[in-house]
Amino acid sequence: MSIQETDWQWEVVSQSLPTERKRVHSLRVIVDAIFYVLRVGCQWRNLPTDGLLKWELVYYYFRKWQADGTLESLNFSLNIRERERQGKEASPSLMSIDSQSVKVAPFVSEETGVDGNKKINGRKRHVITDTLGLVWGVVVHSANKADGALAQRVVGPLRGYLHRMERILADAAYERVFTQWVSKNLLGVELETSSKPPGSEGFVPVKWRWVTERAFGMFNFFRRLDKDHEKTPQSAESWVLWHNCQIILNRLGEGSVN
Repeated sequence: MSIQETDWQWEVVSQSLPTERKRVHSLRVIVDAIFYVLRVGCQWRNLPTDGLLKWELVYYYFRKWQADGTLESLNFSLNIRERERQGKEASPSLMSIDSQSVKVAPFVSEETGVDGNKKINGRKRHVITDTLGLVWGVVVHSANKADGALAQRVVGPLRGYLHRMERILADAAYERVFTQWVSKNLLGVELETSSKPPGSEGFVPVKWRWVTERAFGMFNFFRRLDKDHEKTPQSAESWVLWHNCQIILNRLGEGSVN
């Protein structure tokens, strides 16, 4: 496989992985294989392993790290590292939440629906980012479900981790149900809703919320995310986090290992 981490990138990643015990196959090879599938978008069975590594093993770790929290921990640690590299506090105070409706691949039927507003039959990728566009939480659900009703599933797991969070930016779709949830469950956090100017067409950048839109746009450069190819929403959520990890690793310099 041609898509591989450099030595310093692996050193950064390995700090969040269980690398203590010896294995037949290095976890570095496993991570390289996952990033290959993310970038190229091939099916698991078509993963080029030269007969030395079975695709089933790569898929096993992909699912295991999603289920046991390893991927979430890796994503959090890389987010913190990137924020500190850019001179910001480790924990963000301003967040932005939004969703992206995407089509699903053939034979994908679990948790799908029609987004009547955007005329898309598929799923929504519901993410919350900081002002750098780093993804801190993601929930994938059917496209017919309302953003405001599902937003608490995105933000809820962050309670207790992002202690500096003071304000969440969102569009008008979050104004009712989610506003009530924030006031009851996030002490000291304000939900600020805003929309593009009336009568405007196409994409109009709204202050700070545009970084979330940019994150959605960057998904298109990774073929596993050009649409939702996953049978389960959980796998789709994992790919969004792996994408965020890959973006950060590409940004970090060799001096960022410490």
